[in-house]
Amino acid sequence: MEALVKTDFEFPGQTNVYKGKVRDVYSLDSGLLVMVASDRISAFDHILPKGIPHKGQVLNQVATYFLDATKNIVPNWLIAAPDPSVAIGYACEPFRVEMVIRGYLAGHAAREYKAGKRILCGVKMPEGMKENDKFPEPIITPATKADEGHDEDISREEIIAQNIIAEDLYLQLEEFTRLLFQKGTEMAAEQGLILVDTKYEFGLLNGKVILIDEIHTPDSSRYFYADGYEERQAKGENQKQLSKEFVREWLIENDFQGLDGQQMPEMPDSFVSTVTERYIELYEKILGRKFEPADTSDINNRVLQNLNAFFKSNS
Repeated sequence: MEALVKTDFEFPGQTNVYKGKVRDVYSLDSGLLVMVASDRISAFDHILPKGIPHKGQVLNQVATYFLDATKNIVPNWLIAAPDPSVAIGYACEPFRVEMVIRGYLAGHAAREYKAGKRILCGVKMPEGMKENDKFPEPIITPATKADEGHDEDISREEIIAQNIIAEDLYLQLEEFTRLLFQKGTEMAAEQGLILVDTKYEFGLLNGKVILIDEIHTPDSSRYFYADGYEERQAKGENQKQLSKEFVREWLIENDFQGLDGQQMPEMPDSFVSTVTERYIELYEKILGRKFEPADTSDINNRVLQNLNAFFKSNS
């Protein structure tokens, strides 16, 4: 299987291209964005050395599914998905903050809690919790969006005081974040999953708040299996989860957390295959339907042909 790790397209009216950790985003003079979900994978703010076949397709199709399912809650940027790995939508002015919401003490929050911290992004976490316990109610723990390097935790008060986002707009982002998380939680529960935590990104389009980027994907979210959750917590066992956390755990086991002086480990083909399988598992579990892998024999050409057909039919 071929993996899509690099694109170098040149579209009519193209004004800019931004290569992120995972997505290549092409800006057009029509005010549209072409977002290509590559098969690159990142962890600890580093891109791993090998692509993961079908990962981009999984991310793109899960994201577009949830964007469509939540557009009645908050308008979003998406217009079309002309290729399994591509989304096209409106270019918005992004807020420089990611809205992270956590229903459970897991991942980064659990690591901070274990280190003795009880306040995260200005939000107090209850005493006496253990990893993967449910919070009394979901907490919002924003992070500044870095172009390079690590995103940084930040509080609501700092965001407003530093005028990163005006207070009225920020409170609107919080409201949308809670509504989206509630919807995602309900949809996950229908499939026997728990939406543990996730992040949302927003932007402005003609003065209106718009949901942008991906939502509820394995890159932006953490899921537990609901079946057996209580029993595992009671026994102090690890939760069975669907997320990218297992990639981080593999890196930690191989002495890499993105810190200075650490060497990125080699990725054996067997691990790459395992990651592909885990992404497909999440797709099938969260969407409740079988994954239909796209042709990967010449991915760049496939993407280009599908995009050209879209532009021609919409010219």
